[in-house]
Amino acid sequence: QVQLVESGGGLVQAGGSLRLSCAASGLTFRTYIMGWFRQAPGKEREFVASIERSGGTTYYTDSVKGRFTISRDNAKNTVLLQMNSLKPEDTAVYYCAAKAPWVSHYNSWGQGTQVTVSS
Repeated sequence: QVQLVESGGGLVQAGGSLRLSCAASGLTFRTYIMGWFRQAPGKEREFVASIERSGGTTYYTDSVKGRFTISRDNAKNTVLLQMNSLKPEDTAVYYCAAKAPWVSHYNSWGQGTQVTVSS
């Protein structure tokens, strides 16, 4: 079955950077749209960024535009989220997600990695 494993979370000061990585297995990676979501304490899970199958098109939520960059390596079955100029409001558990070609929603999720930004 599909397995997504995130890494790279941690504690960082405001203004700092982190790079999240998601290693995917059990799927034909190049055919899946990949995304990152986050969930802060007491809030619903929200979309952060996504990347199309070839990596040519990306989408971001407004609050991270210009600070976060999503990328993928189809040869390594990996998707990355480079996060710069981090703010305390970016504190959340970050989840990697995969959308199969035949569905309209993300149907595979990782366990999440904690990102904490101190002020």
